[in-house]
Amino acid sequence: MNVATLYEAAQRSGLLTAVIVDGSTVHCAFRAPDETVLDGFALSRDYQIDYPASWLMLDAGDTVDVAGHTYQVREVRAIGDGSERRASLSRL
Repeated sequence: MNVATLYEAAQRSGLLTAVIVDGSTVHCAFRAPDETVLDGFALSRDYQIDYPASWLMLDAGDTVDVAGHTYQVREVRAIGDGSERRASLSRL
């Protein structure tokens, strides 16, 4: 089973979030975990989306819309065998 098949199943189950890129909608795994910064004195959100590489091509500097909020892509990394990507985002 490839990673796109797993994402399709997750989308049918309602587990993915709609992400708008250049007017097109792609469903991705959106996360916004808190990260400890300043030696534990503060928390910061670390926004990310995971998606199959075959579904979307993102580069640093691109913008995406998630749930009515605009984010700028900071970095895109390959996950595992490279068939999945993780984009780190900054909320604008």
